[in-house]
Amino acid sequence: MCSEQKISLHRLPCSSLKGAGQKTEQQLAKLGLLTVADLLFYLPFRYEDRTRITSIRDLRMGEPALVEGKLDSVELVFRGRPQLICRLRDESGFLFLRFFHFSSYQKEQLKKGITLRCFGEARFEKMHIVMTHPQYQIIDSENPPLLEASLTPIYPSTEGLKQAAVRKLIQQALALFLHYELPELLPTEILTRYQLPSIKEAILFLHKPPPDASNALIEKRQYSAQQRLILEELLAHHLSLRLLREKSMAYSAVLFKSTRQLVDSFLTQLPFQLTAAQCRAIKEIEQDLYQKTPMMRLLQGDVGCGKTIVAAYIALRMIESGYQVALMAPTEILAEQHVKNFSRWFEPLKIKLAWLSGSSKGKQRQATLEKISNGEARMVIGTHALFQKEIVFHALGLVIIDEQHRFGVHQRLMLREKGQTHNYQPHQLVMTATPIPRTLAMLAYADLDQSIIDELPQGRKPITTRLVNHRRRAEVIAHVRGICKEGRQAYWVCPLIEESELLPIQAAEQLIEEIKSELSEFNIALVHGRLKSLEKERLMSAFKQGEYHILVATTVIEVGVDVPNASLMIIENAERFGLSQLHQLRGRVGRGDYLSYCVLLYRSPLSAFARKRLSVMRETQDGFLIAQQDLQLRGPGEILGTQQSGIAQMKIADLVRDRTLLLDIRSIADFVLEKYPSLAPLLVRRWLARSIQYGQV
Repeated sequence: MCSEQKISLHRLPCSSLKGAGQKTEQQLAKLGLLTVADLLFYLPFRYEDRTRITSIRDLRMGEPALVEGKLDSVELVFRGRPQLICRLRDESGFLFLRFFHFSSYQKEQLKKGITLRCFGEARFEKMHIVMTHPQYQIIDSENPPLLEASLTPIYPSTEGLKQAAVRKLIQQALALFLHYELPELLPTEILTRYQLPSIKEAILFLHKPPPDASNALIEKRQYSAQQRLILEELLAHHLSLRLLREKSMAYSAVLFKSTRQLVDSFLTQLPFQLTAAQCRAIKEIEQDLYQKTPMMRLLQGDVGCGKTIVAAYIALRMIESGYQVALMAPTEILAEQHVKNFSRWFEPLKIKLAWLSGSSKGKQRQATLEKISNGEARMVIGTHALFQKEIVFHALGLVIIDEQHRFGVHQRLMLREKGQTHNYQPHQLVMTATPIPRTLAMLAYADLDQSIIDELPQGRKPITTRLVNHRRRAEVIAHVRGICKEGRQAYWVCPLIEESELLPIQAAEQLIEEIKSELSEFNIALVHGRLKSLEKERLMSAFKQGEYHILVATTVIEVGVDVPNASLMIIENAERFGLSQLHQLRGRVGRGDYLSYCVLLYRSPLSAFARKRLSVMRETQDGFLIAQQDLQLRGPGEILGTQQSGIAQMKIADLVRDRTLLLDIRSIADFVLEKYPSLAPLLVRRWLARSIQYGQV
């Protein structure tokens, strides 16, 4: 297995193929197709059956088919715009071919009496069978060409790259594949256990399915050729993270001391006791810190479960051991919230903090960098700016990443490597308030041990969630008025419309004008992502201090805002949000002593899909159940975020459809790493070469 080939298809560029000139090569690169091997794994998304000719009488309306016959009339007609209408006849009947877009060459080419072979969808129109813009081929009736021997693949393409060109290049790649085979990377034992074909059989089947292959089964990915590649791709993603962990385990951990003076003082100042779940998570983390190798742990917990307190506790243990701690958050708002919390907890303990963001400039930034490099700053909090080149830590012992799903694997590695010295690496604690279903976590976080906080602090009251049609807006306004008159506060959130950064701001500005006219007796603020950091901070702070009754916002308040007096969350156009995002937004209320409400405003008509999603929000506040539903309804991208590159963007596998296979991936990976360790990096390279270079950041 895996013997070296004279020619490596992974190294042979697409430009070596006939027809792949400079322009085509650039277009292929847009699709991530750089080598012949890339072309082999560039799979069709559907197939057309051109292996048989269907008589006109047997055509099924709306289903593509291949027909052959003679043109017995050709006519140029004007019905609003010019149309070329041809009548094609075979022994069973006739149909009309209609062309809205045609060239003078086509007008000359399509003549009465010629034989045509056409492929397209037939439809009934005014008692006639019509094919609009079919693909066609003029046939020499004395010497007709052979029919296709296999189903015709249809590949994803890009502007300027025609389907025929992609198909010709892949045909050349397949010819090379037959001569210089790709190495078989799945052990024989795995192929036998799961009754899977070889890599050669699988790839040939998927590019050239036999005529009797079922399109329905192909679409459901139920053929063993598809199952083989799905399993291999899932395995490659899992192994990539296992290898990353293995590489990390080659380093030594920084020395962790058993002194507890700081954490004892910290716990004494807290106005509450830690929950049993928080204590369990702390115990698991502390056990990691006493090990000889660096900790790599994921801390999961629902909104408001107290993950930040756990992070503060562990940070103090590391600081008391003589090291610095870095906490990275995805947004300035969330980072600023952490600065406030940690300052409140750490200043009485005489621990100096540093705050660093992309907007930090000039002398202030230089002074902060100096405090970090000389060790004066024991706790450093910031955004992506923390892993910039000019930032040098004095002795980084622990890296904490908040809201991990907003970062890519490579980004957290870059921050960890800031603390890498000689043979030592800092510990790493990754936190997320987006609960991850077990099957997804097994793949997405295979390099991390996991702790779960599955208990909310005492006193947290359940949030009542209501679905309200936007036509009942007057009732919602009345509810807001009542809440504000009682001295409490409300959030009113606009959806983020992805097509334009300007649109959500315009929507929020329009909304705030409507709300101001209806609720003119109250103070109302507007916060959105394009406000300058200082202005956002001022408005958020003013809202928290009670200067504003209502905060109108885009999703910038999804995380990081803690206002105990806010007891009402209204989400405009709630049907546009994913479940996990709705759950995060709802978690902004219910943090005080009052009964809290979340109103999901929607517009009719709701699709069945949207209705199901919103119903889940009304029926449960269990973040793990919501995450599982989100995975099934919207896929992994909603939960993991687009930055989790490679996981959400797979070539053939689907984490929802293929979740039964996911249950076996860990044991298969164990087997490969134990019996065939040399295969693991080859599998990763095959499937992730164009993605994150895991462990090589």
